[in-house]
Order: sequence, then C-alpha cells, then structure tokens
Amino acid sequence: MTAAEGVVLVIGCGMQPYREYLLASAAGRHPLWMFNAAELSWQRGYVRGGTVVDVLDRDAVIAAARELAEQRPVLGVLTWDEALITVAAHTAHALGLPGPGIDAIEGCRDKYHSREVLTAAGVAQPKFEFVRDEAHAVAAAERIGYPVVVKPRGLGASIGVVRAADAAAVRDAFNAAEAVSLIGAVAYQGGALVEEYLDGPEISVDGAVVDGRYRALFVAHKTVGMDPYFEELGHAVDGGDDLLGDRELLDTLAAAHTAIDFRYGMTHAELKLTARGPVIVEINGRLGGDLIPLLGRYATGIEPGAVAVDVALGVEPWIRPAGARRCVGVRFAYPPEDCVVDSVTLPAVDPARGVLAAVALVKPGDRMQLPPAEFISRYAYVIGEGSDPRQCAAALDAAQAQIRLTARALTLTAASGG
Repeated sequence: MTAAEGVVLVIGCGMQPYREYLLASAAGRHPLWMFNAAELSWQRGYVRGGTVVDVLDRDAVIAAARELAEQRPVLGVLTWDEALITVAAHTAHALGLPGPGIDAIEGCRDKYHSREVLTAAGVAQPKFEFVRDEAHAVAAAERIGYPVVVKPRGLGASIGVVRAADAAAVRDAFNAAEAVSLIGAVAYQGGALVEEYLDGPEISVDGAVVDGRYRALFVAHKTVGMDPYFEELGHAVDGGDDLLGDRELLDTLAAAHTAIDFRYGMTHAELKLTARGPVIVEINGRLGGDLIPLLGRYATGIEPGAVAVDVALGVEPWIRPAGARRCVGVRFAYPPEDCVVDSVTLPAVDPARGVLAAVALVKPGDRMQLPPAEFISRYAYVIGEGSDPRQCAAALDAAQAQIRLTARALTLTAASGG
C-alpha cells in the first residue's frame, strides 16, 4: 500500500481483552490509522500508524484529522468507544466523509433527547421524565407508576441504572445516577431520567446503516442481575435466531433509526420484548460492548470490524454467509463482595467441550467493588458455544463453575474513600 491509497481513521480503541478482535477484523478489510490518547502498544500490529491526541477534545481531533488528510487520503472515520462517538461524528462531518450525522449521534448519546425524538415519531417508548433533584424524581415516579427505572442521561453498559419500587428507593437511585453521571461527558452531567419499568426479556441488536437504510446483523439475549441494579452478567447470540426475521422487531428498529436520521454507521440497539411489542430502550451509535460482536462473529460468520469499515467508507457491507447454526455466549464473573484480588484460576479452553475462551480481567492486588460503589466490576469471563441455546447455556454453566477467585475482603476507611 502507498500513502495515496488512503486509510480509515479509528478514534480510540478500548481495552485489549474487549476490543482487540474488532481492530483485527477492521485491519483485515482496509489499512487503518489510529488516534489514541497514549502511545500505541498492542494496537501497532493492526494499524498503518498512529497519532497521540486528546481524543475527548473535539477540536484537537478534527485538527489532527485534517493534518493527517494532508499527508494521505482519509477515506472514513469510525469508533466503537461510547465516549467518542460524538467526536467521531463531528470529525467525519468536518472531513466530508460518511457518518451518522451530528443530530443523529445526539439522538444516540443523549438518552433524554432520544426519548423525545422517538416518542414524537411514534416509536414505542417507556413513559419518562428528566429531573434535576430528588423531589422531582419522586414526583415523576409517582406520575409514571412504580416500579421505575432511574438512569444517567449519557452513559452506557447499564452504568448507574437502578430499579426503584418506592419513594425512598427513588431518592437513592437518583443520587446514584447523578453521581455516576459525573464520570461522563460534561454535556450530560447532572440530573437523571426516570422511566417506566418494562416487563419482558431484554435483547440487543447490532446493525449497519448505509445511506439511512438499516440492516440487522445479529441479536443478543441479555442476562442481568444484582437487583436493583442492571449489571450485565452475560449475553448469548444464536446464529439461527428467529427474531432476525421478526417483522415487527425489524420495523421498529428501522423506524427508530429513521426518526433520529441516522445516515452511516454501526449501532447497538437495546430493546425489551413486552406484551405490547418491542420497545426501544436505547440506541447506541457504535458496535456493542461486552464482546457481543465477537459472539456475533462466532455465531453468524459476520466480521463486525470489517463491516464497520465498509460502512465508514460509505459502501454496502460485504457479509459472509453463515455456516452451520451455532449459539455462542459470554458469562462475566463478579466477586461475591468488595475485595482485593489474590488470584484468578480459569478453566481450560476446550472447543470440544464448548469452551472457546477464558480470560482474567484483573491481576493480584486489584481492588474490586460492587454497585453502587463501582459498576462492571468483573474479574473474568468465559465464552461458550453449543448447537442451540440450551447446549450453549450448559457449556457456559460448566465453564463458569470452574472459575476460581481467591481474594481478601476490602475494608475501606474514610481516608481511602470508603
């Protein structure tokens, strides 16, 4: 490749255990250039080059992108980092490249704005109100009806999302959601959304949008726990999932993307399958987290990183036909209490027994705290497969039972933040 052939700009990357497979997949489709907040390390083997820049500084990223474009053609822009989707959208717009559109990405990033837009368009939504203090949160919950869900305005991965069944719980949930909102973008700090609690299974659908046309790629079935929180304990993708042909679901997804005027990009839509039909929980303007695109690759044969590159280039994605039906899932291991890690022992990777991966996410000496002190406090994950959801669940059960954590209880003092 010569410099004249151009690159696709990847803004940020994420943690290696969660995102390396996407970078490898993307690199197999087209030469990449990465903007990162620190010098590249493990990413170097997948990219043509890199630029160190404050990836949260929109103006700095756009300036760096224009400088890069003077050296070699920049043909597309993408990110799979939730915190960077707005920066990426503005960068694509500034360079005149395919992107979701500035208004569309706000329709993903700002959950309050998203609710307003989707409701106005007639897309099924829970009842909701945005509030700025405890008293208004309680009043909103009483109007909506208990139980309610209280969540931050601009975070993902169910961080700070709490179910509340009475006024006292709403006050606690509001304070937890508002506090955790402070780790996110300044534009979405403070206040919280109070929403109707939706009964029914929760799914997510990763999809590609080219010139406003939405295409669903794979469906993940979510397992949550740690009530009243919504920690995501696992996901499973069935390559033969009947939901991929469900007209009501697909129409709802297409209508939601049209409503926010999403033009080019990858999305991760979360929905509840309720008695009144599928209801959009949120639309995220990037590929799913929690290794869901990896499960999708195993289960369907679709290369999500490569599809993301195609879409960033503004072309219809090339999708390899699926082979034999597979169901592939991931389970995350959480500690039973706040602790300091001594060691993690993992099961052997054994595809013959349906165990495709087993990875530790912590090292000796790491501190772990459960919600509401911390969210996504996981010490390991396993990926398992089967010919159908039942066999997949059995493989995951067996693998998860073999994970061992040795740890000491964490005792916090006022001086250490406890």
